[in-house]
Formats: sequence, structure tokens, C-alpha cells
Amino acid sequence: MTAVTDATTDLDAKVALYRRQLELRLFEQRAYDLFLENLVKGTSHLSLGQEAIAAGFAAAMRPTDWTFATYRGHAHTLARGVPMTPVLAELLGRANGLMAGKGGSMHLTSVEHGVMGSYAIIGAHLPIACGAAWSAQYRGTDQVAVCFFGDGTTNIGAFHEALNFAAIWTLPIVFVCENNLWMEYTRTTDVTAVAHPAADRASAYGLESVIVDGNDADAVYDVAAAAIEKARAGGGPSMIEAETYRHGGHSRADPGKYRPDEEVAAWMAKDPIVRYRARLIEAGAPQSRLEAIEREVADAVDLATEQAKAGATPGEDLLMKDVWADGGSSWRN
Repeated sequence: MTAVTDATTDLDAKVALYRRQLELRLFEQRAYDLFLENLVKGTSHLSLGQEAIAAGFAAAMRPTDWTFATYRGHAHTLARGVPMTPVLAELLGRANGLMAGKGGSMHLTSVEHGVMGSYAIIGAHLPIACGAAWSAQYRGTDQVAVCFFGDGTTNIGAFHEALNFAAIWTLPIVFVCENNLWMEYTRTTDVTAVAHPAADRASAYGLESVIVDGNDADAVYDVAAAAIEKARAGGGPSMIEAETYRHGGHSRADPGKYRPDEEVAAWMAKDPIVRYRARLIEAGAPQSRLEAIEREVADAVDLATEQAKAGATPGEDLLMKDVWADGGSSWRN
């Protein structure tokens, strides 16, 4: 997509950012529908309502930079340019999936696009992202690792270990807490000693406390661009807390009824895509242009759905693939 060169004046870049957010939204809505049809096996964790974070950061990153995501990683994978069809096919467990149907929703990876994996274990990827950043520092490249995680991760030991390591070694890494207020089924503030689980702890590692409206793609982009440039220039890590809200439950098996109705309604009124569309209209973007984009994205999701459904079921030959160092288990027999 077009990079956002000036978040206040470049209308074409803003329209491109709107398209990306819409792609993430309609893809996740389709994934939800397919789950209800029992075509998505196992569970899945959607980013409905959190699209501005993935889109804003991806726009600020270079193709050579790295993304590390959680199990809620569909949006981050797509935002880096991975096509819809292989991602959707992976959710369906089909052979034309991104991981040939073997990884599923929570293990999306595309090294080609800088997507270095989605991680199902809370906090597991933070030290790994530090390792990637350390490798860039050691090799003298200008790559930056961007590591996304939820608010619940901030109470995991790996969070503190990774921040300490990154600060000590001045690593080119940006930590991004997607604070959607709920750690699975528990309100984060009920079990966390500080109001802002990531930002309020940044100072303990010598980092600036940065809080951004995670439902505003322009604000996210501006903060992301500054942090990534700082890291690329050798200025070390940043900790960014993006305040947002998931529209649904923690996973597809969770109706999310534990959240107060008035809280849900208030955040639904802050829908990042509705807000961004209104901003574009106010900035002079023709409504016809936005409607054309909306039709194009809807058609792309429909096409990806049909292509994913048409994928074959993986065969038994896939069972031992990528398990052993040589690609198979025959050497052990």
C-alpha cells in the first residue's frame, strides 16, 4: 500500500489507509461467518475493532522490517501484504493455506512479507523479537522489529525480561501493547497495579511513556513512524500503548457478555473505520471513490473465500513435513 508520507495532507495515502483497514474488517467478518458454518476448525481470535493499529503500523514499516504478533494475528499478517486467499485457506485448514493448512489461525507466518509468526503462548514472542532485533544490530542492517501483544501480556515475566534486554542492548525494536481493556475474560485494571499496563511501566526501563488512540489510524501512524525511525537510527526501543477495544469476545467461542452494555456501546461509537471514513469525507475524498473501494474490497473477500474453499484437504504426507531438520522422519528409522 502507499506509505503515509504526511498524515495531515496526503489524501491518497489516507484513502489507501482506509482501504487497508476495510480489508482487515471485512476479512475478519468473513472469518467469523465461516467459523459459524463450522468451516474454520478450532477457535480463532479476531481483531474486529482494532484494525487501525495493524494498518497504521504496517504503513510506517519498510518491507524488510519484522512483525511479531499474538494469536490475534490475522490483521497484522494481512496488513504486511500477505494475500487474503492463503490466510483464509489456512483458517480453513486447506492445502492452499499460508502454512499448507498445518498452522491454522494462531500460527500465521510469512517470512517473505516480514511476518515472523503469530504466537499462541502469551508473551513468548517478545524475547524472540528481541533476538531478531539483536541480529539486525549485529549484522549492521537497518531492520526494525515491531512486536505486538495484548494488555494481559504485561503481567507475564517475558514482558519485563524483553524490555530490560532491549533497553540494555539499545535494540532496534518497538513494543506495541494493544490494550483492549480485557485480558480474556478479566478486566485488566482489576488485576494490574497500574492504570496503563504498558505505558506506566515503561519508565522502569528508561523508556518514554507513550499512549495513543488505537482507534485512530493517523495517530497510530504518526507514533509508529517516530518510534520506528528512532529504532532504525540507533536510538533504541520504544514502548507504545494503543488504547482500543475488541468488538466481540476474546475468541469465537466467547460471546463477551461479561462486558457492560454501556461500555460496549461507548466503544462501538469509536469504531475506527467509521471514524476514518467520516474524516476522509471531511477532507474532500469523493464518496463515490470510497464506495468503489468498498465494493472492490467486498469482491476481493468473496473471491478469497471461494478460492480458499476450493483448496484441497492436506494429505498425510504433510504430517512429518517441517518437523525434522531434513524435512522428514526417515533418517530416524
